[in-house]
Amino acid sequence: MVDNKLKTIIKNNLSSEGFLKARSFYRKIASFIFSDDLNKLALINDTNKWGFHWYTQHYQTHFEKRRYRKMNVMEIGIGGYDHPTNGGDSLRMWRSFFPNSIIHGVDIHDKEQHAERRIKIYRGSQVDEAFLNGIVNKVGSMDIIVDDGSHMNEHVIETFKIMFKHLKDGGIYVVEDTVTSYWPRFGGDPVNLQNPNTMMNYFKALADELNSGDWWKPENAPLAFGNKITSMHFYHGLIIIYKGDNSTM
Repeated sequence: MVDNKLKTIIKNNLSSEGFLKARSFYRKIASFIFSDDLNKLALINDTNKWGFHWYTQHYQTHFEKRRYRKMNVMEIGIGGYDHPTNGGDSLRMWRSFFPNSIIHGVDIHDKEQHAERRIKIYRGSQVDEAFLNGIVNKVGSMDIIVDDGSHMNEHVIETFKIMFKHLKDGGIYVVEDTVTSYWPRFGGDPVNLQNPNTMMNYFKALADELNSGDWWKPENAPLAFGNKITSMHFYHGLIIIYKGDNSTM
């Protein structure tokens, strides 16, 4: 990997346009070389999923066996806020790691400049059900969904309610940056850790669905997703949920 000194030399001796082209070329070559290592791909593409957050080590574990499948992979939240050319780093990371998949990026801001042959861009709200349904109607159900969007607790919960039904059986749904469950400005609650309106309590309650077939009290009817959650994995700042039929597990 090119070290910081060499990057500085290159940047100081090229025009802004030249530097961007050189950086893009370097990233493509390095991403090809390290295409099987998500930690390295995150560093190459400058996504904070490794280094600032420590998510890619868990993605490596859960996604490794799916690398070469033909899939629809969706990431909600492209990054860079309202600047049209900023962001897109993790989309390019997924593109390199999943060489046979289509990567679908969703953002409320205009991010069309990040579109490539295997990266599709859609502009709209992550809680606009008609908009999200329209994407699925056009391209089909998703195999992997990563919510790295607004991180507002109510948005995360609502997006899950909309999109989990569009996840294929055997698919994986991911929620990033769950620390905002404790941040008041995101609708979180650092005091009442049983607050039902926070994302952490919402997903902790869904863990009961793993055993919904064994509930014996008549008044305990199955939750909204029935027997469709087969496992849930909680990490620091990250939740990974597998979808399938757990009624015979």
